[in-house]
Amino acid sequence: MSRSNNPTTDRGNESVSREYILGVRIVEVTSSDGDPRYRFEAPQHQGITFEDSDLAELYADVYFDVNGFEEVGTGTRGVPPTIIQAGRDTLTAYFLTQPGTDINWIASFYGEKPEKIERYISRVRTRAKEIRKGASDRGIE
Repeated sequence: MSRSNNPTTDRGNESVSREYILGVRIVEVTSSDGDPRYRFEAPQHQGITFEDSDLAELYADVYFDVNGFEEVGTGTRGVPPTIIQAGRDTLTAYFLTQPGTDINWIASFYGEKPEKIERYISRVRTRAKEIRKGASDRGIE
């Protein structure tokens, strides 16, 4: 699984895969090789494309968990300060969205079992869902 910092620019074969509040969405784009790609889009965000819809959705969950972030200026291996400050579970979920990582790599990095890493990621997904629901309940679109 991988991601690209270069959002797909071909707008001919795309459709909204998932739409969230505040103008955040995931757009499914058909690549030149015919495979689907999933572009995360948000206001004030450069956009990022994933090969896997689940990773794009996890990226969106991290985005909501920290009230938005921007990767521009963090370098190719940098982590936005907002994510670092959010705690281990959010950082773990962000790591999973990065190229070349998986649950086992992250578990090894932290010296934890994969099950614990999965619990961290589940917490982020739950919090993001609650944040979006709370905002929707208050009429924020």
